[in-house]
Amino acid sequence: MLHTLNAPQQAAVRHLDGPLLVLAGAGSGKTRVITQKIAYMVDQAGYDARHIAAITFTNKAAREMQERVHGIMDPARLKGLIVSTFHSLGLQIIRTEHAALGYKPRFSILDAADAMKIISDIIGSTDKDEVRGTVGTISRLKNDFMSPDAAMLNAQSDGELRIARAYRAYQDTLFAYQAVDFDDLIRLPVELFERDKDILTKWQLRLRYLLIDEYQDTNVCQYKLVKQLTGFHGKFTAVGDDDQSIYAWRGANVENLALLKEDFPRLEVIKLEQNYRSTSRILKAANAVISNNPKLFEKQLWSELGIGDPIAVVEMKDEEHEAETVAMRILAHKFEMRTKFSDYAILYRGNHQARIIESQLRNHKIPYQISGGQSFFDKAEIKDVLGYLRLIANENDDPAFIRAVTTPKRGVGNVTLEKLGGLAAERKISLFEAVHLPSFETLVQPAQYEALQTFCAFINRIQGRATREPAGALLKELLLAIDYETWLYDSDEPRPAEAKWKNVLELVAWFDKRAEENGDSLIDMTQKIALITLLEGREEEAPDAVRLTTLHASKGLEYPHVFLIGCEEGILPHQQSIDGGMVEEERRLMYVGITRAQRSLTISYCGKRKRAGEWQITEPSRFLLELPPEEIRISGRLAGKKNVVVSKEEGKAKLANLLAGLGSKNG
Repeated sequence: MLHTLNAPQQAAVRHLDGPLLVLAGAGSGKTRVITQKIAYMVDQAGYDARHIAAITFTNKAAREMQERVHGIMDPARLKGLIVSTFHSLGLQIIRTEHAALGYKPRFSILDAADAMKIISDIIGSTDKDEVRGTVGTISRLKNDFMSPDAAMLNAQSDGELRIARAYRAYQDTLFAYQAVDFDDLIRLPVELFERDKDILTKWQLRLRYLLIDEYQDTNVCQYKLVKQLTGFHGKFTAVGDDDQSIYAWRGANVENLALLKEDFPRLEVIKLEQNYRSTSRILKAANAVISNNPKLFEKQLWSELGIGDPIAVVEMKDEEHEAETVAMRILAHKFEMRTKFSDYAILYRGNHQARIIESQLRNHKIPYQISGGQSFFDKAEIKDVLGYLRLIANENDDPAFIRAVTTPKRGVGNVTLEKLGGLAAERKISLFEAVHLPSFETLVQPAQYEALQTFCAFINRIQGRATREPAGALLKELLLAIDYETWLYDSDEPRPAEAKWKNVLELVAWFDKRAEENGDSLIDMTQKIALITLLEGREEEAPDAVRLTTLHASKGLEYPHVFLIGCEEGILPHQQSIDGGMVEEERRLMYVGITRAQRSLTISYCGKRKRAGEWQITEPSRFLLELPPEEIRISGRLAGKKNVVVSKEEGKAKLANLLAGLGSKNG
């Protein structure tokens, strides 16, 4: 199937002798290269699939890649192939090597809400911003592979020392709970490989070739893991694009691309510059904007998809006018071009910009879908059920114990839980273990002591069956035993209660299906769920609706017609980025926005905008002045600086299309 690839793509697939960096521009077919390379390695190069790992950043990307590989090869020959996220691979390593890390096989994976609660208790604060800031700093320290001890040594101020101490206490608490957080899934394997060369060698022999997608998004810890696994020989293909590195705030380090050249002197670099997504005008605009950033590697995107429409740059009076104009333009364009609503996307820098757009789309009866809404697994009713599963998987998981023992309520109040917590802290044991201490009986009322004993005995009974019996049937039995459906209807109005119970049933059906497909026990499934952010199969049929999404969430997606709104100084580039010297990252964000468009792109900015209830005059984004004048059509303040007249042919074609649309409607 290599004949379907262009020359640089073929070279990237065939290159197996040493480290390779594939610089894949937006829309240049990088997923195709990775999937074809897996097939080539198994089919032509004699690799056993179980020695290959393809690593991505999201479950969705991993799923798509797996489907594509299975689409071009006999699945029987792909047995043992790992296609997973960094975090899933880390989980697999920890599960296998739990004993060397001092963990039981039944460890828990804590989510962000659990981390916030633990940190809140440690720093003695309920101020959400302070807690979130501390959690974020600890996460960055972990991503930079800095231990609590190193953080204490490196602390430059009282504030940094306070956070380093909180980090130390947080890690001690996690270990006591026999729990890890998301960042630990990468950090712990790196730590283990650093100190135990035999275990590292075992994994190097297991994973003999790595393919890493979205390489520019790796952080320090992920890069260390790649280096450790690929060892001296550097048997890997890293696929990335320095122009699309937009996650520095999340710990991503674009310098990792430069480090590859230093750490692997034999590194081969292949550039994929042919774009299969956008018209030439869109690519010229993208190239022009990004050329203002210093480059690690020079590249120019090009396409054979024709010149395309000029890019419209429009000044709006204010955000209300912007939202209404976008809605009207979508309706007019849809009528004229006979397209679908799902052909359109509205992209913005921050979530707050969506509110006013939403109300205008509703006014004009335009269906829309916002990406990045609440995850299925973040819903309270789902977290209730998962609390039980986590406790069954690991009885030392204190956050799960508190959630399960209070939902549904069992007459166990806060006073009892505080006494139990005090005893557990004093003895340095988990809440579950503390329930069984003889001294606990003397601290609380008999009814509450009895309720807790009954609860723990129930968990132990299910635990004893959790590795032997079908996971789905056991989950159904659990929900029946705790009478969760009745509790939902007792504690909410009928309609929301019904919606919540439907979600629980959907979880049960999915859980049952997945466990049966993979032969997973209740314990296996619980650990896997902690890594899944969205329920698989929930987006089976994408609705015909306009997509609203932030620029960050739009990466990797494409749409025929894109509206990029709010291109003003202070929004894009964002004021914090201007103040913090991060304008280059904002320019990459603009580049990502431009390259989402396949056929048409409209960029808008407002003349004035309300901030804190006051009208303020705004400045067009500096990035608009970097667009190539000959490729854009301007209306508004920028028009005085650059002006492009529409050609007669373009005008005629537009009119003909409009008349054809009217004719078909009247007919």
